[in-house]
Amino acid sequence: MLIEENKPLAPFTTFGIGGPARWFVEAASEEEIAEAAAWAGERRVALFVLGGGSNLLVSDAGFDGLVLRVALRGITSADAPGEPGAPETTNQTEQRIYQVAAGEDWDHFVERTVQDGCAGVECLAGIPGTVGGTPVQNVGAYGQEVASAIERVRTFDMQEHKTKEFDASECGFAYRRSRFNSADRGRYIVTRVDYRLTFGGAPTLRYADLQRAFADGEQPSLAEVAAQVRRVRQAKGMLIVEGDPDCRSAGSFFKNPVVDEEQLRQIAAASDHAPPRFPAGPGAENLGRVKVPAAWLIEQAGFTKGYRLGAAAISTRHTLALVSLGDRDERGGASAAEILALASQITAAVEERFGIQLEMEPVMMGF
Repeated sequence: MLIEENKPLAPFTTFGIGGPARWFVEAASEEEIAEAAAWAGERRVALFVLGGGSNLLVSDAGFDGLVLRVALRGITSADAPGEPGAPETTNQTEQRIYQVAAGEDWDHFVERTVQDGCAGVECLAGIPGTVGGTPVQNVGAYGQEVASAIERVRTFDMQEHKTKEFDASECGFAYRRSRFNSADRGRYIVTRVDYRLTFGGAPTLRYADLQRAFADGEQPSLAEVAAQVRRVRQAKGMLIVEGDPDCRSAGSFFKNPVVDEEQLRQIAAASDHAPPRFPAGPGAENLGRVKVPAAWLIEQAGFTKGYRLGAAAISTRHTLALVSLGDRDERGGASAAEILALASQITAAVEERFGIQLEMEPVMMGF
């Protein structure tokens, strides 16, 4: 296991922002993850687990600890076993289990499932990052969340120093949340995720942008839906394209707030018309609540696409994305401080007008 010192972190993030790691290591196996965790524990230094860097803002000072980059690779698939006691006539090939190492590129995995004819994650095409981050954030877009497809999550427990697996029901999934980024934040390192997908299943067409793309009665293929999702993402600056300045971001910088009826009336009273709303999702905690688009709140608070503060700016294509412009100095782009200053300006304006406090979505490292 090679541990490097003063490793620049900006190249490992889609923002391209941030200072160096005091120590840095890539782990290509569960054994190396355990070794790195032990190394950090023995020296009492902080440990940060790095995946694809697509949902991350690194401080300008960097990170004074060990950054562990998860580099486990491998994808296997097999027909899912039938339910105990199911009739012999049950088609045992309808469900397929994919076991995917945490370091695999997420979009590469989605493309693999689409080519295999397995439905369940096709609307999550084009999302940057690695597989290991998907259960942590309960990644979702365009009518799907990984929570609906995850069968099991395999982890390394840094408290007990052993591997531990969680069924989906044990992961505490909610909107952009799981036990891994809430109650057990920092305890578990995801090493593998198992997905249960439907072989021969129909694509999910809940999202309006996708419904409009296909004629009434048309039955698009999984590949057609995934391709349309990528087109929509690119139009909004949410697809990583080499040389595109709108791609120097962490995607959606703010979560869509989930509000109750009283807060919804408060928002409506502070604006000229009723706000758009969407179902808050399943779960008792969402009963009587709805999701309001953060982008709409930001625009109503007076911010427009392309608005800039120093070398930090709102994307020219989507109000929800903050980007790092490439004209700062020889390093190029904004500082982390500038990104946070812009984010603070936005959240203060939204709270002042609507009484709603926006929550930032990216993980903060080194602050």
